[in-house]
Amino acid sequence: MAATWMKWMTELSSRKWISKLMGRFSHSGISRLMIPFFAKSYGIPLHEAEMEIGDYRTLNEFFTRRLKPGMRPLHEEPGALISPVDALVTFMGVIQDGTLLNVKGQDYSLAELLNHSPRLEAYKHGYAFVLYLSPTDYHRIHAPVTGKKLESDHIKGRVYPVNDFSMRHMRTVLSRNERLITYISHAYGELALVKVGAMNVSSIKYTDEATTRWEQGDDLAYFEFGSTVVLLTQNATFTPLTGLKVGRKVRMGEALGHLALPGSGPSEPTNNK
Repeated sequence: MAATWMKWMTELSSRKWISKLMGRFSHSGISRLMIPFFAKSYGIPLHEAEMEIGDYRTLNEFFTRRLKPGMRPLHEEPGALISPVDALVTFMGVIQDGTLLNVKGQDYSLAELLNHSPRLEAYKHGYAFVLYLSPTDYHRIHAPVTGKKLESDHIKGRVYPVNDFSMRHMRTVLSRNERLITYISHAYGELALVKVGAMNVSSIKYTDEATTRWEQGDDLAYFEFGSTVVLLTQNATFTPLTGLKVGRKVRMGEALGHLALPGSGPSEPTNNK
């Protein structure tokens, strides 16, 4: 009964007009009064922020804050795939013939996740990470590799929450929510960076719409409020880091594993530094 009630409330709260209303408030000057309360409630490490808390003009500016230089050092090793975000690893595994198996108890069709993109064949036997950003986390998304934009696809959808309840009890949330997908060509093939919108996320934005190439670690995009990133690697190009497991928190810049050219065999995983 409780799960049914929660499911109904989640369905109601996923309406776009509610998300837009929350978005307008977070961009308003009066929302700055909520910043100290929000920061304290979620235990946000203010010493990492680029500016002092009183310098942010809106709650949205604080949500999308940059960090001071050096706060997220990059794992510098040839072939390393780094985490694009600060997040909780909620799924990691080989894609089985176009299906992500048992993501919080549900199977996800890669075709639905990528909106039946003609590029999906390159990922049907690749590797996938689902990275959940909570309100506590730093909300900017960085380039996991050095490479150039092959394609960008904005898919309209719902704004269901992506918390544990919704992921377990709502049907295939990641494939039904709004998504902004960036396909990136890199030295070992290509990857797909799927940015999934969520409740109260008024938008997912590129840091600079005109950018077509990134160095590893460059500021690529950001969420307005928390959400999820699905990171997909091309078939037969990736080996995960030894010891990395579901339930672990990762920071932007940490190694997730190693890339290799298709057909060259798996690269050797190394321990995190």
